[in-house]
Amino acid sequence: MSERPTSRHAVVSGASIAGPALAHELSARGWRVTVLERAPQLRDEGQNVDIRGAAREVCRRMGIEEAVLAGGTGEAGLRYVDARGATIAELPAGDNDTDGATAEAEILRGELGRLLHDRTRDRVDYRFDEQIAGIDDRSDGISVRLAGGDTLEADVLVIAEGARSRTRATVFDDVTVEELGLHVAYLPVPRIPTDDRWWAVHQATGSRAVGLRPDNVGSTRAALTFISAVRGLETLDRDAQIEVLRRTFADVGWQADRVLAALDEAPFYFDATARVKVGRWSRGRTVLLGDAAWSAGPFGTGTSLALVGAHVLAGELAGRDDHVAAFDRFEQVMRPFVDRAQSVGMGTMKAMNPSGSAGLAVQRVVLRAAARLAATPLRGLVEAISRPPSDAVDLPDYPPARPAALAAVPGGDRGVEGMSA
Repeated sequence: MSERPTSRHAVVSGASIAGPALAHELSARGWRVTVLERAPQLRDEGQNVDIRGAAREVCRRMGIEEAVLAGGTGEAGLRYVDARGATIAELPAGDNDTDGATAEAEILRGELGRLLHDRTRDRVDYRFDEQIAGIDDRSDGISVRLAGGDTLEADVLVIAEGARSRTRATVFDDVTVEELGLHVAYLPVPRIPTDDRWWAVHQATGSRAVGLRPDNVGSTRAALTFISAVRGLETLDRDAQIEVLRRTFADVGWQADRVLAALDEAPFYFDATARVKVGRWSRGRTVLLGDAAWSAGPFGTGTSLALVGAHVLAGELAGRDDHVAAFDRFEQVMRPFVDRAQSVGMGTMKAMNPSGSAGLAVQRVVLRAAARLAATPLRGLVEAISRPPSDAVDLPDYPPARPAALAAVPGGDRGVEGMSA
């Protein structure tokens, strides 16, 4: 596919991973890009994420693989522990693109977002504390009215927001958001001498788990995970969420009290996982990307899907004059990858988070056997359900970015003055 000369403009709503990744790819191919983000600045909250398979290849093509590896957490692998902290099973990190419960390229989600932002801030117009107030989709272009009063004229609008995207609801009506009942709170806690380089997980009855993971910025990343039939917990205010977490994890043991004690001061991100299905990802000149299009739920696929989707969408838009044809091809390439990521059933989620003591005992037997028997189908199965499907898409060969296209955009990055690069 040959790349078309362009001065086209894309407006992207969302500055987590998918939005800045798409901005990186489009701006490097000659497009003007404006990225809108409702938050006042980049969000540092979130978990460690794996970069594997097709997503790792995208990082190579983007020229950020070395930076991702350099910014890695150095995680040694996944260790399951009991309520006293004794080891149940250890699954070492992989040493290549795909193997291991922990990837060779393991980075904090916030660090990856900042890396993408910093690589594009001189040529992309970032507008923080801003959101879309109205859309006028016409045959000759699309007008995007902003809450701050400006109107942007563009060739395409990309909604790269979360699973419960508000902007998506104004354009698409064939959307199903399946609430899975799995809730998680992510927060940094002060590092202590006994913290090591392993991702340690203690699973308790009641489908509850406490996890601690190393980072590369001097703290330890904690996660509190539980399954509940109650819906809407993610919409509660901070104090109410803290109360829910304290009641839920009061008797869990291991490091739960340490994590709960950090809740008052630490920034934390609370989420209820959901699976999103949309009949078609585009309508007119608007297209969905990332969790707004295909949130796959609780198994760590969001970052991989975001990176691969951004690369494919940019490649198709840059190589075609017709946005409709580009959107069609984008969907054709990405649907099998998304379908596989969304194929993990509720049974698997519940098996990974057993409710009763009998289920927990069975899980521990399986984990111990898998840890002892390296390179067996059982070990492979346990590792497979601990990581995203990373190689389910054959990436098309897109022309590399043109260095001449990497020009600065005056006024870019507005709203984040004074932030560290």
